Amino acid sequence: MSNASKRAAGTAKELQGKVQKNVGKLVGNERLEAKGRVRELTGRAQKESAKARERVKGAVEEVAGRVQSAVGDLIDEPGTSARGQLRKAKGKARQATNR
Repeated sequence: MSNASKRAAGTAKELQGKVQKNVGKLVGNERLEAKGRVRELTGRAQKESAKARERVKGAVEEVAGRVQSAVGDLIDEPGTSARGQLRKAKGKARQATNR
């Protein structure tokens, strides 16, 4: 399961939990309300875990891009340097998207 699908599943579980919690609150069923809160928090944790994994991937990609760019500069290869800059930017974007 990809991080995107884990994130979506976590969001769905969080939403289901909110609905369950509010239904429990509405009908006065504390047990149903508590189960909903647990499901909501479990979904939120799952979603945040997927986001954290994506931030790590972005950080690795950013560092790899910096290295590739530096190597391109060192050997005077503009194409390698440009690909490194692009890779670095993609890593930063991935991190920013998953804050």
